[in-house]
Amino acid sequence: MTIMKTLRLYFSILFLLAIQGLPAQETIKTMFYNVFNYPSAPTPNRAQILSDILDEYQPDIFMICEVETEAGADDILNNALNNNGIIYERAPFVANQSSNSELQQMVYFKSSKFSLETTDVIVTTVRDINRYQLKLLTDDHQTNPIYIDLYVAHLKSSTGPANRQIRLEMVQAFTATLGNLDPNSYVIFAGDLNLYNANEPAYQELLNPNNPITFVDPLDAPGAWQDNPNFAYLHTQSTRLSSAGFGGGAGGGLDDRFDFILISENMLDSPELMYVEDTYKAFGNNGNCLNNRIDSPDCDGYYSATLRSNLYWMSDHLPVIMDLQTDRTFLSNPTVSMPELITFPNGNMTTGYLTVQVHPSIQQEAGFKIYNVMGQKINHISNQNQQQYSIDVSGFSKGIYYLTSTANNKTYKFIKK
Repeated sequence: MTIMKTLRLYFSILFLLAIQGLPAQETIKTMFYNVFNYPSAPTPNRAQILSDILDEYQPDIFMICEVETEAGADDILNNALNNNGIIYERAPFVANQSSNSELQQMVYFKSSKFSLETTDVIVTTVRDINRYQLKLLTDDHQTNPIYIDLYVAHLKSSTGPANRQIRLEMVQAFTATLGNLDPNSYVIFAGDLNLYNANEPAYQELLNPNNPITFVDPLDAPGAWQDNPNFAYLHTQSTRLSSAGFGGGAGGGLDDRFDFILISENMLDSPELMYVEDTYKAFGNNGNCLNNRIDSPDCDGYYSATLRSNLYWMSDHLPVIMDLQTDRTFLSNPTVSMPELITFPNGNMTTGYLTVQVHPSIQQEAGFKIYNVMGQKINHISNQNQQQYSIDVSGFSKGIYYLTSTANNKTYKFIKK
């Protein structure tokens, strides 16, 4: 071996050892989305459209507003998020306590990364502000836990002094509760805030450094956002030129920044839980769509025409996304790509036969048991050494059931319609 090759080998070994000595870094992908009158808006196949949108980003935490009913919340869970295996859980659905509004907030999260610790409601004059506290399921979560307090809001819409004042009062109802938290808490405030510029009193109240917990806007883009070409890259409403045929919503093209994810200031520099710089985006906005519909060919760029078409049909808003990073290691490491051993290729809802796909690695071991919600075993399917099973559930009563596999001891939920 030549001296040069020896030196290269030596420095390669040193580099590998240095990498091994670095702390682990895990990514947490967050998304907020106004899903627009879900599920009553008349666009067909909205669960599949939403599923295709989510597949492009695959959030670990998915926060929404404008879900109308618990059935709508379940439809998103079962048919947009968990249509290929049980990956996400949701918080309990709480009907709006603030008024007679039928629009509500919700959060979904990957159960391999988080557990839901507590929920709470802040009552305002218009709509609830919902709090969801998640705990990161890191390898030391029992002895050294990390929590995220998520607040999801939908502030009063429209221009004018009266509406600006209502937005401020709603935010003040939130900031008045911050003293109840540990001052070192990691906090996210996300929602459709209906803000037109950075001088709005509600926005200034959210970023007030005198609050018990100081918030920052990761985009750090103060100014008059509405209909301003300098801020075209951050606009989130409206994806459409007209609301005709969509059951309402906004038209006029993309010209407002209504949707936000704000973070507590400590998330700018804490290795425990830190915002990843330059990851905050108006999802689907290529920065060239001012006063245009999001699916226009003139709005082409990084985000594909297929995604922008789905966003057009799904809602009059765009989602906003943001990545976080922790130096801890999750119990189930998402950076290691593992195959799904059991899947439902036709979805987990059926009226007659449930199709179950088995990964070849467990084909010779997979048998199944089916339980009802009372925990009673109602069927057993022996291993037949095949990759796909068609299980007759036509005689089952309507409801939720659980399938377990003898090959991996995991439980999968399905629904008999």
